[in-house]
This record gives sequence, structure tokens and C-alpha cells, in this order.
Amino acid sequence: MTALNDYRPIVGPAALRMIRNLAADLKGTRFLTINSTRTGGGVAEILERLVPLLCELGIEAEWEVIEGTSDFFRFTKNIHNALQGREEELTEADIEEYEKVQRINASRFDFNRDLVLIHDPQPAGLIAQVPKRCPWIWRCHIDLSRPQRNAWRFLEPYVELYDASVFTLPSFAKKLTHPQYLITPTIDPLSAKNRELSKKEIDSVYEDLRIPRDMPVLLQVSRFDSFKDPLGVIDAFEMVRRYTHCCLVLAGGTATDDPEGATVYQQVRERAGGLQDVYIRELEPEADLQVNALQRGADIIIQKSLREGFGLTVTEGLWKGKPVIGGAVGGILAQIYDSFNGYVVHSTEGLAYWIRFLLSRPELRRRMGENGKKLVQQNFLITQHLRNYLMLMHAVTDRWNSTRA
Repeated sequence: MTALNDYRPIVGPAALRMIRNLAADLKGTRFLTINSTRTGGGVAEILERLVPLLCELGIEAEWEVIEGTSDFFRFTKNIHNALQGREEELTEADIEEYEKVQRINASRFDFNRDLVLIHDPQPAGLIAQVPKRCPWIWRCHIDLSRPQRNAWRFLEPYVELYDASVFTLPSFAKKLTHPQYLITPTIDPLSAKNRELSKKEIDSVYEDLRIPRDMPVLLQVSRFDSFKDPLGVIDAFEMVRRYTHCCLVLAGGTATDDPEGATVYQQVRERAGGLQDVYIRELEPEADLQVNALQRGADIIIQKSLREGFGLTVTEGLWKGKPVIGGAVGGILAQIYDSFNGYVVHSTEGLAYWIRFLLSRPELRRRMGENGKKLVQQNFLITQHLRNYLMLMHAVTDRWNSTRA
């Protein structure tokens, strides 16, 4: 596992000094964070890297994962979709199952802590099942800008029980009676998914996955999720392929808390069936090196999301020095600046246009790649996430203590 000092060549000594200064008064803090999956998805990736760094700083940090039934995860996936604007039916039976799973999980964990941080809707109801003896924070990673009314009406009473909420963008925040904070997700530049790779390592992965290197590569890496619009990416590729020799790679997997993944994956395979130069690759959760090599070997990174809390695959692509074309939604808009490090698009036709535009301009792709990497280095690396979490811990615990003085 990497140590904090390993980041010094990337972020500089001043950033590390600030982190250590912020952590000094928090040593010994008993910190519990809970989400819904150990593998798959950006939240698990962040926690896997962040929790050990908190422990290195002297914070007694633990990461737990809730367990649930298939009905529970089907319902929470529906809630996720509804909070991002899709019409979903929420039944009384589903709500009863949600509450039952919260009760069961509440008995599994030790909540005798100094601070509790809960991620997203799946474990949000835990707070209603246990005595609250310390501040609780709810961290929302999804796009809450236009939620289905019934979904937010279901979740809001739980969220109001928290002492603070954290959102990714101002447009995701809601009218709540407690303080709200903004923290963007980040990537770890030293992880297997983001570390530097040799040409030999990149070529080896492409060879193992049977993807050619004799033509430009368009790549979208993401969970097989309808909000990532993989079918729209295939449609755009068909438009491009009529005029330009290139290939499309759609690579990713599913998260354990996402029961829709297998269905979307099958839809993608059926849509791509018979199309030339389209490569669908289902990757294991531990395929970080493969993802890294695919991104570094690609010419253009795509993330045509229809809703997006942040989009760490955009961050990853920028860090690899690639131009990124993404949907003009959510956190993608906080990362891609038109003509600077890529383009944001509103349609399949727009995606096809900018792909063709960039494929014919290699020097522009190089400049955009350089710009994108600098942007990530300055804003979206895990050291900044660590610093923001430490400041959040200070703010929430100080407020908790002052209200009880």
C-alpha cells in the first residue's frame, strides 16, 4: 500500500505538510465509513485508497459494507435511478424491505465512534436504527439535481437526521436543515489503475484482450449502466465509421449492488453484434491494470453519460493525457472544458462530430491531453480528497461539540 510520502513528487511537500497539520488534532479519532459494495464503482475505489491514508495519519478509520437481499438492491437501484430523474415505482413492500435490511445491518456494526460517514441511499437509513452518540455525515455521490419527487420524499427524512451532508456539485445540494459541503471525488495517481505504464505493458493488455493497435482507438470504460448510454456510443461510432477507419472499445463490469448490470451488458452485446471493429470487454473488478492500459492506449476517451454524479473515468482519461468527450451533465461539466481538454456533447450526433474532428487533428489531441493532466493534478488527486475530508471532520466535530457545550 502506498504511504503519504509517496505522493511528494506529484503534489509537492507543501500539500503534504498541510495534510499532516490538519490531521494532528484528529489523531485517535474513531471514524467509521459505510457504503454498499467493496468492489465495483468509484466509491469503493476511493475508500480502498483513502482509508489506509487516514489510518497512517493516526485516525482510527474503519470501512464497513452493508449486506442486503436481492429485493433490497433492486429497490435501491430503483431509488438511485429515480433520484437521477427516471420514473420508478416505489412500493410499500419495497420500503418495508429497505427498513428491514437497515435494522439487520445496524446490529452488525459498532457505532461507538467519534464520527460516522454514510455513502449514498443504500445505507442511509441506518441512522434511524441506532442511538446517535456522535456526528453523522451523509455523502451523496449521485446527481440529485432533478430527482423524482417520490424518491426524494422517501429519502429526505433519513437525510434530515444527519448532522451534515456532502455533495459533489452545488446543483446537487438540497434544502436541508443542516450544513452542506462540497467535495469532488478524486483518483489515486499511484494506484494500479492510474500509475505510469510502459509501452510493453500497454501492448500486452491490448494483445490479451484481442484489440488491434493498427487504427485509432475510441474507448469508453464504465459500468454497464443505462445512464452511461453505451448504446448511444455505438450509434455514434457507426456514424464515424462510415468516414474514418477506427475501432470502438466498450469495457467495464458491474457492481455487486447493481442488479441491472447484466441486463445492460446483454443489450450492448446484442446491439454490437455483427458490427465491425466494435470490441465489448467485460472486465473483472480487479482489472485495474487492464483499464489503465486501455486508457493509455486509446486515442480518444468517451463518457457519454446521461446523468453523472462525477465520472471518475473522465478523471482517469484526463490523467492519462487523453482528450475526453463526455455528456454535458453533472460532474462531467466540472472536468471537461470545451476546446481545452475535450468536448461536452448533448447528442449522439454531437459525439460523432467531435470524434471525427479530433481524429483528424493529432496535435490538438496532444495539447488537450496535456491540459487535462494538469487540471487533474491541480484539482482531482486523492491528496486533495484527503485534505478535504480532514477539514470536513474538523468542521462537523467542532459544530457538534459547540452545540453541546
